[in-house]
Amino acid sequence: MNLARLDLNLLVSLDALLQRRSVTRAAAQMGLSQPALSASLGRLRRHFGDELLTRVGNEYRLTPLALQLRDLVRVALSGAERVFDAQPDFDPSSSTREFTALVSDYVVVVLGDTLASLLAEEAPHTRLRLTPHSPAMVERAEQVLLGGDVMLLPHGFVTDLSHQDLYRDEWVCVVSADNPVVDEGLTVDHLRSLPWVLTYHGQTASTPAARQMRMLGIEPHVQVVTENFITVPTLVAGSERIALLQRRLVDLLPLGAGIRALPCPFEAGQLVEAMWWHPALDDDPEHRYLRDVIARAAAQAVGPAAEVHQPG
Repeated sequence: MNLARLDLNLLVSLDALLQRRSVTRAAAQMGLSQPALSASLGRLRRHFGDELLTRVGNEYRLTPLALQLRDLVRVALSGAERVFDAQPDFDPSSSTREFTALVSDYVVVVLGDTLASLLAEEAPHTRLRLTPHSPAMVERAEQVLLGGDVMLLPHGFVTDLSHQDLYRDEWVCVVSADNPVVDEGLTVDHLRSLPWVLTYHGQTASTPAARQMRMLGIEPHVQVVTENFITVPTLVAGSERIALLQRRLVDLLPLGAGIRALPCPFEAGQLVEAMWWHPALDDDPEHRYLRDVIARAAAQAVGPAAEVHQPG
């Protein structure tokens, strides 16, 4: 396809239409008249050979192709904005850039405040957007990171991306403070018999420690699944349930959380939290600054940072 023949302004129109699912709302967002955006929608429909938006009753719904395009368009638009916003030098003190980090709630608890404070001091006009990553994002990390800045994620999920190790943690088993196993000591038989709260439980979504447990033949009885680590204590306290959590997160919980951390009765392996980014951004001045400030935040919050690794 010859991009020179395409009107790339249609990408902006397509993004607004797919996000708003309404010609009227998309036109208002873009500051255009409704007839002007309707004309753009017509061109898009001819280009794709698809309706993209179909009216059902009083609302528009996205066609299957439009649903596929929605995330792709966001990535493409973010990449284009990054290209035209690029500068030869970067001055944090005057920048108005919005930095995006794809993170878990665990990382927000451990690093969020320190990172926000450093940016507020050094780059007061920038904005930090902490976006929860999902299993679907992790599976498409290389594509997603063309539109985002960094993904903070332990080793064991993605490969072939530039990354920098930030800190190490360990997995512990957590049970209710009044669970009898606190006094008896946790055994592998307990792991098999007690009901579990698991995080990111699915065919392709699982924590490294949970995967290691299954590799050892320990199949948990899953009673509750959550995609937020900080909800685990509430789901464990006052029950017979058991869960795996990061030691640093447990240490930051209030004393009245109602849970106790016990050593795992199997080799859970260390958790190595890392920062991942697309190799195309290795030499980008703004991105280098963001990576540096995240590494310094990690060193300040939990300990010294590790070396940088680039794919290949």
